[in-house]
Amino acid sequence: MFVAKFKSMKALWLICAILGEFLLIPSATAALESGVPAPNFKLKSAVAGQVSEFSLSDTLKNGPVVVYFFPAAFTAGCNREAHAFAEHIHDFKALGATVIGISNDNIETIAKFSVQECAGKFSVAADPESKVISAYDAKFPLVGKAQRVSYLIGKDGKIAFVFSSLSDPEGHIENTLKALKGLK
Repeated sequence: MFVAKFKSMKALWLICAILGEFLLIPSATAALESGVPAPNFKLKSAVAGQVSEFSLSDTLKNGPVVVYFFPAAFTAGCNREAHAFAEHIHDFKALGATVIGISNDNIETIAKFSVQECAGKFSVAADPESKVISAYDAKFPLVGKAQRVSYLIGKDGKIAFVFSSLSDPEGHIENTLKALKGLK
């Protein structure tokens, strides 16, 4: 079996992601569009290693929310993206927004990731069964990992902006900030 030769699913995912990029397999296409209601969710999350529960509906009471999906903690692109969000978290907060990252890693991995790669500056959540990832149509079709997709959800609970790019982790920050600045 092809899969049996790989010692980890992360290695298999990485190979599929690389093949997807080079073979032009659709690797990051968000189907949820601007203007539609964002699926509500509650997930175990961590900030600075402290585990709690993140509720979208509760957080939206305070302002817009950037929900970004990422394939796997502690991989090169996901680390870069987390660092970039952490470096710009003050910009998001200044515009009244909350940021949360979501992957289908387990909560133990997410808690470590929240400290090491997110610098304890924002929430990251565990969706090991990919229920929220699927609800946002952010599931990578080949291996079931989350795609690299970012949603800006307005305080009204509707999707205001979507950005999808597996190969441009930093672009998620730039584009969601630009959209957030234009949000009424």
